[in-house]
Amino acid sequence: MSETSEGLTHAGVVRGLAGAMFRGALIPTVATVVLGVVVFGVLNGVPGALGALVGGLVIIASSLATLWLMHRTAVLEVHFVMAAALGGFMLKMLVLLGVMILLRDVEFLHTNSVAITMVATILVTAAAEARASKRTRTPSVIPAAPGDPA
Repeated sequence: MSETSEGLTHAGVVRGLAGAMFRGALIPTVATVVLGVVVFGVLNGVPGALGALVGGLVIIASSLATLWLMHRTAVLEVHFVMAAALGGFMLKMLVLLGVMILLRDVEFLHTNSVAITMVATILVTAAAEARASKRTRTPSVIPAAPGDPA
């Protein structure tokens, strides 16, 4: 990897972004899961609390897998990082669908508590990670159009 004039590498920038996304999403994500456990525990008893906990933990694991993928692919060329991100996203969606299908017949989990907590946690985590990503200063290159002076 070539270094920029500031001494940063592409891998360093990607890893820094992953760290910022983790820190930015940690508190809102955990708060969403705790809120889901409390609300669904009150509404549906122990099965609701357990369902919310399981749903939230599945999404937290999913988010951590994304950040792990960012760390592991950071040293690759940019187009490989993008391909890994797209492939990781598709695989994650299939795994989450499979988990939701498998958990719907588990008797000691309230199905709607699992599903609603999963959706809420996905939305909050994605928004928090996007916000952290936007706030993180990452160097970028804007290529010149053909014919523009360099």
